[in-house]
Amino acid sequence: MWFFITPEVVYGQDAVSRLGQLKGKSAFIVTDANVVKLGFVDKVKEQLSKAGIGSTVFDEVEPDPSLETVKKGSSEMTKSGPDLIVALGGGSVLDAAKAMWVEYAGPGMKAEEINPFTTGMGLQNKARLVCIPTTSGTGAEATWGIVLTDQAEQRKMSVGSRETMPDIAIVDPQFATEMPPGLTAQTGMDALTHSVEGFTSSWKNDISDGLCIKAIQLVFQYLPRAYKNGQDMEAREKMANAACIAGMGFINSMCAMAHAAGHSLGAVFHTPHGRAVGLFLPYTIEFIGDVREELWAEIAYSIKLEVPKGKKAGPILAEAIRGLARSIKEPLSIKETGIPADSFNNSIEKLVDNAFADFQLVTTARVPSTEETQKFLRYAYEGKSIDF
Repeated sequence: MWFFITPEVVYGQDAVSRLGQLKGKSAFIVTDANVVKLGFVDKVKEQLSKAGIGSTVFDEVEPDPSLETVKKGSSEMTKSGPDLIVALGGGSVLDAAKAMWVEYAGPGMKAEEINPFTTGMGLQNKARLVCIPTTSGTGAEATWGIVLTDQAEQRKMSVGSRETMPDIAIVDPQFATEMPPGLTAQTGMDALTHSVEGFTSSWKNDISDGLCIKAIQLVFQYLPRAYKNGQDMEAREKMANAACIAGMGFINSMCAMAHAAGHSLGAVFHTPHGRAVGLFLPYTIEFIGDVREELWAEIAYSIKLEVPKGKKAGPILAEAIRGLARSIKEPLSIKETGIPADSFNNSIEKLVDNAFADFQLVTTARVPSTEETQKFLRYAYEGKSIDF
């Protein structure tokens, strides 16, 4: 028996007005300082006030949120006593809000203790969670996954259970228009990686497959447009939808090696998440290779890539993804991110250990050995196509 879990999804321009239709006594808004500065929090508070809901704001979430930030936020949440939690921001904010929700509304739970088999928390009995993304990549508004950073151990933790799925996802493209081109590129590559890995993981399934394929098509068609012109509302809306669709797809089938390696690189060198996983995606396709050749061909067909007779689709798809990344000025190797060779070499064992501690390595279609993981990372550093 399997479960396919999604929130209620409200999408399209002016989707944020759904807040004005909710019932509740008080809201706790989780966000970051930049989102406040952009005036987005005021828009949310305005809609909540229409529903007669007062609000408190916690704006201290940082990129790659730490356990310490979660503890501080949940403490403030307890003081406020909300029956509605509204997360407004990128994936870091949405993940932090989920973790705070657990510590606030759960039965004595610590965020780092949640696992896919955790049940019976009854979080909605105390508060509902509404997630509003301001980027178009993580799909965190439609997933139960939570990625937190353990600063002491220099590693990212992937936690969560199906009970940490938000109640409502509000996907309003107006919030994405303020993303600069670089962030548009990074988050778009994140959505692409979710969908490609979700379609080809060892836990792939009939329900997730259609979502993942649609998200891939949307990213290839609309990411270059959103990157080129941030005010292109059609492109913004399509990319917002793509991120959410990819989120619903991959969280019900899981990811693979690109995410395990990306989480590891991000924890050690603070490489932005979307950039890290997007960078590793072509190498992951090459490494998995023939194990998923039929599926690489399905993806290639869906985005109208030509695969000559007698040629394999995997390498052609990998090169198409590199071409997309190149067109939006994303790095194709770890070296291109600016990480010095000596720093990388000194951290290789930590990078491998982190990757093996990541659950996403369990669901990759070809599970690497320790030696293969180190070799994979070295190839990715130099920008060499995987040939092993």
